[in-house]
Amino acid sequence: MNEEELLKRSAAERDRIFSCYDRGRENGAKIDPWEDPGFEVYHTTDRYGFMHDKRLPQKVDPNEVKLRHVEMERIKKWIKMLKQWESPATVDKLRRRIYKGIPNSLRGQVWIKLLGIQNLKQEQAGKYEEMLRLARQWSTEIRQIDADVARQYRDHINYRERYSLKQRSMFYVLAAYSMYNMEVGYCQGMSVLAGLLLLYMDEEDAFWGLSVLLADKKYSMHGFYVDGFPKLNRFIEHHDKIMTKFLPKLKRKLDKCGCDSILYALKWFFVVFQERTPVSLGLRIWDVFLLDGDRVLPPMAYSVMKMHKRFLMPMESLDEFCGYLQMKLEKNFGFDDDTVISAMERSMEELKRSKLDYPGPPLPHELPRHPFGMFKEPSFTSKVGRRSEEFSEAQHVMRESVAHRRDIAVTEDHRENSTPVDPAGCGGLGGSKFSFDPSMDDGGSPNGSRRSLADTSVTSTADLSVFSSATRSQALDNSLDTQSNVSDGSSGSGGLPTPRATPHQPSPDVVRIYVPYTPPSPASYKDESLPRTLPRSLETNKIRIRVDPDQTPVVENLKPFALESPELELDLK
Repeated sequence: MNEEELLKRSAAERDRIFSCYDRGRENGAKIDPWEDPGFEVYHTTDRYGFMHDKRLPQKVDPNEVKLRHVEMERIKKWIKMLKQWESPATVDKLRRRIYKGIPNSLRGQVWIKLLGIQNLKQEQAGKYEEMLRLARQWSTEIRQIDADVARQYRDHINYRERYSLKQRSMFYVLAAYSMYNMEVGYCQGMSVLAGLLLLYMDEEDAFWGLSVLLADKKYSMHGFYVDGFPKLNRFIEHHDKIMTKFLPKLKRKLDKCGCDSILYALKWFFVVFQERTPVSLGLRIWDVFLLDGDRVLPPMAYSVMKMHKRFLMPMESLDEFCGYLQMKLEKNFGFDDDTVISAMERSMEELKRSKLDYPGPPLPHELPRHPFGMFKEPSFTSKVGRRSEEFSEAQHVMRESVAHRRDIAVTEDHRENSTPVDPAGCGGLGGSKFSFDPSMDDGGSPNGSRRSLADTSVTSTADLSVFSSATRSQALDNSLDTQSNVSDGSSGSGGLPTPRATPHQPSPDVVRIYVPYTPPSPASYKDESLPRTLPRSLETNKIRIRVDPDQTPVVENLKPFALESPELELDLK
């Protein structure tokens, strides 16, 4: 295709996706069965709107009744505070009451106050509609936003149905913001924030709430999502300092097993604990975050590790650590919410005494460099969705930082044990199935954002592939490099094009797939049913699949086999 044809195809795709959301669930809407599963509302929905695979208990828990009574008393006090928000009495009581928990029925009103949304809406009247209009014509992020909206909070009743009112609102908010802040555009994690805000406020309020979260120095989440993820790197390094000082034995054990902090702490910082924790606890942490800003992130991360140290220390493999921190805690944190928040407050004081409570204010390169809401026509490469063949300078810095932390961990372990360290760690890092890509989780996550309804679908891993080879982890490669390198029809990350982790000459019709691989144990060789090498038909390490452009390719009847090389290439012809 020539450039004009590529631009027309990209514009047609953007128009088609927008039309699906504009139409919603009207008759004639094309919705795949997997996107719109049935559910039992009465039996499976909890008080927050999240649904569960198992039916909720029919008998009411006495403790739940007590908590509801306490919350009703708090509601009365909060209603009075909301009416006198600027009064000295409210200011004096606000912090203590937020740490006790905002009543769920009033969360939206309180969040809007804490974020200062009303004033911003008045100052920027009409700006949201303007950005949404621009997105319809110019946004390069639409394909990826559409894909992530289809997966976000899919076990919440408001997001369960494809093109539901809340799904449409999430799409519009993220599309408009991709034009409002073109330096970031759209990045994984932002759909979690937008989806959460929309559970408690309307569409335009959620847009301005997202804007405050990225732009205000109190939260400065711009640095988490901008090219190279500089703030994420800084907070991960600070977490490592805390672990080294206060939990040195656990830190050494994690390092020995190849469990880099980025594996378990990325989503803690990236989406403010809205993943990897139960829903109720995630909301409590979010309440405190909106009050105190990003200062709560290091003490909360430290609290998680400290509270679960006795369960983590006996573990001997990467899969055990990741299974516990990525999945088990989300199902059952093991402590009630009040206990966790109290522990976080104590951790704040403990870290303050050691001057490790805060990594510091945002650095210049973590802050927005351009005015918001100023339109600049995207480049041709962005318009057609081609991904860059080279890492940017910021991405190189991030990769080098991750690799440097890993080198230090290996060196310290070698010094302590005076023996070489297995690169795969004690659990076989190369064979881990865990990742921080929501589309690659194995379905054990119980909460909304939280689980990909279509476990086989591809998430925007391009945004995070900067970590891939830097961590020396095949597990990360498995989760982060799942898209084609350069494809005429692929959008990649749109405004933030990111190359694959393993540099090679790109080809428009080759998809590289990383396969989880652990070398078979000697005992497994006794099992004649499992070949020890690739089947003869795959000796070239290539599989050719004919693809109908109008249909999704399906591979069937594959028999298990062990791989001598963990990498295959698929040539799509």
